Amino acid sequence: MASTVPYRNGSQKGALNSNPKSALKSKPSPAASGPRRNSTGTFAAAPSPGKDNPGISGRVRVAVRLRPRNAEELVADADFADCVELQPELKRLKLRRNNWDSDTYEFDEVLTEFASQKRVYEVVAKPVVESVLDGYNGTVMAYGQTGTGKTYTLGRLGEEDTADRGIMVRAMEDILAEISPEIDSVSVSYSQVHVRRSVKGKDSALPSENGNTSNMLKTLKPPIVRKGKLVVVDLAGSERIDKSGSEGHTLEEAKSINLSLSALGKCINALAENSAHVPVRDSKLTRLLRDSFGGTARTSLVVTIGPSSRHRGETASTIMFGQRAMKVENMLKIKEEFDYKSLSRKLDIQLDKLIVENERQQKAFQDEIERITIQAQKHISETERNYADALEKEKLKYQEDYMESLKKLEEQWAKEQQKHSAGKTRIELKDDGLVKTPREESLAVSSVEEVVEVKRLLQEETRLRKSAEEEVSNLRNQLMRWKRSEAAGNSEISKLRKLLEDEAHQKQKLEEEIAELHNQLLQISFEADETRRRLDGGVAGNVPSGLDSLISQVRHSQLRDSGDGEKVSMAKLFEQVGLHKILTLLEADDADVRIHAVKVVANLAAEEANQEKIVEAGGLTSLLMLLKTTEDETVHRVAAGAIANLAMNESNQELIMAQEGIRLLSMTAANAEDPQTLRMVAGAIANLCGNDKLQMKLRAEGGIKALLGMVRCRHPDVLAQVARGIANFAKCESRTPSQGNKRSLLIEDGALPWIVQNANSEASPIRRHIELALCHLAQREINAKDMISGGALWELVRISRDCSRDDIRSLAHRTLTSTPTFQAELKRLRIGYG
Repeated sequence: MASTVPYRNGSQKGALNSNPKSALKSKPSPAASGPRRNSTGTFAAAPSPGKDNPGISGRVRVAVRLRPRNAEELVADADFADCVELQPELKRLKLRRNNWDSDTYEFDEVLTEFASQKRVYEVVAKPVVESVLDGYNGTVMAYGQTGTGKTYTLGRLGEEDTADRGIMVRAMEDILAEISPEIDSVSVSYSQVHVRRSVKGKDSALPSENGNTSNMLKTLKPPIVRKGKLVVVDLAGSERIDKSGSEGHTLEEAKSINLSLSALGKCINALAENSAHVPVRDSKLTRLLRDSFGGTARTSLVVTIGPSSRHRGETASTIMFGQRAMKVENMLKIKEEFDYKSLSRKLDIQLDKLIVENERQQKAFQDEIERITIQAQKHISETERNYADALEKEKLKYQEDYMESLKKLEEQWAKEQQKHSAGKTRIELKDDGLVKTPREESLAVSSVEEVVEVKRLLQEETRLRKSAEEEVSNLRNQLMRWKRSEAAGNSEISKLRKLLEDEAHQKQKLEEEIAELHNQLLQISFEADETRRRLDGGVAGNVPSGLDSLISQVRHSQLRDSGDGEKVSMAKLFEQVGLHKILTLLEADDADVRIHAVKVVANLAAEEANQEKIVEAGGLTSLLMLLKTTEDETVHRVAAGAIANLAMNESNQELIMAQEGIRLLSMTAANAEDPQTLRMVAGAIANLCGNDKLQMKLRAEGGIKALLGMVRCRHPDVLAQVARGIANFAKCESRTPSQGNKRSLLIEDGALPWIVQNANSEASPIRRHIELALCHLAQREINAKDMISGGALWELVRISRDCSRDDIRSLAHRTLTSTPTFQAELKRLRIGYG
């Protein structure tokens, strides 16, 4: 929506070029972690790390929240209208400059006194929290007068009622609900709730030195993380020091706080006006918030205000602070980068796994070699032992067979000898030895066959041993291959280590370049500040002086922009020219100069700090003289408005009465036809009606008749001021002991019929003041008969039952039950009430 800047008389001067819908109008493109649907505005797709990231434009969004009346205000301001009127459906706020004029402002959101904490969070802070979760920086701030609900809005814990939880508790709940404890992290400091989130689906493979990616490196993807920072700021009270009630050490702290708030206001003004220099280094507060205003953060500001007209100045200052903040444009940038620390940890874990796996394989290989070696040695030993046992057995067997054969041969020889001796057989001896018999030849053949068998077994064992040696050789070759594979793995690990070292070196180099650029930026900023100070010192102009310059300034003062710019120009004009010179122009011959001069005085009188100076310089006398001597209705309207501003002060009320102010205002009301003029005059008389000491004189000089005479206009604003004056007069009468035995002066002057006629008016300001007037009139027993005969009793019964305000409804009920005349009449009419 477009912000409007009001003139002093409440009219609007058109729309400024600050459209929040056009500020964030880029369509979101699909991404791995895109913005949420319930976020306010839209975001551009997040750029990839390492590429240009120009960011997107985003204006500071401002919401205004109205605090309901507290107990003190319900009692002290019961007879006065609220200075603030909200139109939430139009996102618009009306601020009454006084009792007859109002300014209109527009905000991004207007929250009534009935808005819940949940509604405030969803409108103000939830879009910022969701942006932080998406990788943007965010700021939520509260600004306003002390006691208007800043801390309630931000920091309410809701220990007794969860519905009262403030923005900080709800933001933490949303953040903790969105993050994943396994891959995300949240850190909290005194003023910042930092969020670090991993982006799924956007990992990239690390390239090797030759531009290709190896199979191992393809599994090592550097994760991408988004870092968002949320700053929650509960600013100190924006009221002036004299209203803060601070003393001693607290007073010194309040001064420092006001200096920081003043520095923040200067920065916002500079950003709103697109100034080349923003003084962010003037205070710690502005340095802390340099990213929130004009930086890269998404910022939401909630300004809190109260309804009381006593604090209108602080309320107006708070609203103008929010209006200026709406003009500040931030450049939102997502903070997305490669997580080198996570990558390093992942590589370390992978390296540790490879080392452990390699050591495990080496140990398993060595264990297998040792097992095979032991098994082969065991098999060889067993074979050798079996072979030796077999040889020993064969040897023993051969020896036994030899001995047996030898024994048999000896026995045979003995037999042969016996036969020879007997001469039956002849033994022939040859030189070669003994001639074997057929049995001996068969035994020799059997021995040869056994020897051949033993040789065959020996050859078989030799073959098995060679086979075992070949198996051992194969195992040794396999071991050599494992060692070569280990060497290749170590080489790959060395390459990875070198790659990590190169990345760390490159990162360090980039950090050094960033630090150098930062130093250059600081140097340039310092030189720019020095140049600006020299230029400001060299071109300072002289303060214009002289009557001609004064007239020229007054002629052109109304041509300047309204709003905060007009306040600055009025204050500057007041300081440079002086009040006495401005008042001299009220008597100028030039009608235009006189009109402009009275407008300047009226604007100055709207500020409470200037009223005493205007009265001391004779400004009140000059304004009353204009009502007496001038026939121009424009002068009458503006002068009456200035007098109404001054009439809000009790000491000024007596001065107005002493200088025949009521008579002059009554005369002006009788001759005026313009509703705005009548509204100004009625407002001034209504303020005077609230003084107990001036009632008799005010009535004697025609003040009541002047009020009743102005109802001829029928304009609702005029009628609202008339009703307020009657309510003020009736309230003073009800608490004045000297009037206890006399009828009300209002009834004597014929005000009761109009009061009864408008008691149920559709306009709430008129109806509220008339209901109060009826309740105050009914508190005096002497007025009861007139009110019964005039039909006011029925209105009192209606008010006690149907009035929307609890205090007025209870006052009417208490009056009806405590007045005997009313009780008797209700009993006569058979209306139960008590």
